[in-house]
Amino acid sequence: MRIQAAVLRSGDSPFTVEEVDLREEPGAGEILVEIAGSGMCRTDLAVRRSAGRSPLPAVLGHEGAGVVVRTGGGPDTEIGVGDHVVLSFDSCGHCGSCRAAAPAYCDSFAALNLFGGRKEDTPRLTDAAGGALAPRWFGQSSFARYALVSARNAVRVDPALPLELLGPLGCGFLTGAGAVLNTFRTGPGDTLAVYGAGAVGLAAVMAATAAGALTVAVDRHPGRLALAERFGALALHADTPGLPERIRRLTDGGARYALDTTAAPPLINDALRALRPTGVLGLVARLHTALPLETGTLDRGRSVRHICEGDAVPALLIPRLTTLWQAGRFPFDQLIRTYPLTAVNDAERDCEAGRVVKPVLLPEGRGR
Repeated sequence: MRIQAAVLRSGDSPFTVEEVDLREEPGAGEILVEIAGSGMCRTDLAVRRSAGRSPLPAVLGHEGAGVVVRTGGGPDTEIGVGDHVVLSFDSCGHCGSCRAAAPAYCDSFAALNLFGGRKEDTPRLTDAAGGALAPRWFGQSSFARYALVSARNAVRVDPALPLELLGPLGCGFLTGAGAVLNTFRTGPGDTLAVYGAGAVGLAAVMAATAAGALTVAVDRHPGRLALAERFGALALHADTPGLPERIRRLTDGGARYALDTTAAPPLINDALRALRPTGVLGLVARLHTALPLETGTLDRGRSVRHICEGDAVPALLIPRLTTLWQAGRFPFDQLIRTYPLTAVNDAERDCEAGRVVKPVLLPEGRGR
């Protein structure tokens, strides 16, 4: 079938919106989804810096949501035609991590989501000249009018919800909220410091507020600090003198938990110094430099760990987040600005410049 998609052909070229051909018939365990909206995540944009590790040219996009228009059947396919779904990351379903309800740590996570996906005899996605396009970015490639995905990627949602806005619940918002609700299991009386008030950090702030925790948000962007305050956090500029000491005072002796979304070693060291004894720091961003830890930062039982995809089982966490949204306790829609798919490069520029927290691309050109 001929569809419109945003194609990234090289790391230093803009996206091009093209007519491409997508294999129309789902295989066993697959579904064909008409995309209503797809969030733009910084992981999509990091492909430009991946030095050939992720195959190009490709159709990116991994925060898609849409309506199922066709299914390939199979014993594990419970989703049907007409269902509204949010798409999340791919996983194999049978390794030890998947069987232990930890699909974000799937043995095949990198292969399935980053480096080419499942092997196929014939390309499922080709350009107008017949050239193959990498078609399974995070099992989705949802910067397109349609996506052919594994049913394992899809989570059924209430059709009364604003489907075009739900895609970021499959990755960015899932990661921040999941770190708070799943990894830390934050509850009333807990204290949390969040470093970086982008999409992931602000989702963590909203989830912590919903859980009853006292939260401090740290960033350099005044607009994002204002958003953090709107969502219930105490906001501090990252250049505040004596930042760790200030956070320890605000949290009555130190934060029990901290979440770093910046991958900046100075802030990571600040985060560790601001923890209380036995406090835990979670890292969600990929480190691109060495992380020298300063003397004393891991004393007194403090620990640090990496968190992938919010330690989430998407089929459990996404419905929980939509329920919180319906109750007015997780207002993620306030972080979103929509763009028509044809304005994908404008969305990228605004995202990189910090003018928007979460761009969402609408294939039918319904941006506002």
